[in-house]
Amino acid sequence: MTEPRMVECRKLGKLLPGLTRPPFKNELGKRIYEEISKEAWDEWLKESVRYINTYRWDLASAEGQRLMMQQIAIHFGFEEGEKINTAWTPPKPEPNG
Repeated sequence: MTEPRMVECRKLGKLLPGLTRPPFKNELGKRIYEEISKEAWDEWLKESVRYINTYRWDLASAEGQRLMMQQIAIHFGFEEGEKINTAWTPPKPEPNG
């Protein structure tokens, strides 16, 4: 078994196992592969569902892909900008006792 490829994760700020391949065949995919850990990418995948559900983005369309790529770049700090809000709100903690 080979050792996982390690990256200094830009998002989580520590040395962690990286992705096994770039997630996209573009410059953003290359940067994610080089600078983002698998853990941070997996967290993004969970969060990205909120964008798709809130805005009903069609990722088969050029516009949906453009919007998603923009939010990915902002999320990982490759671009300046504000993350858009989603309809999701975290559950409230249950009161103790």
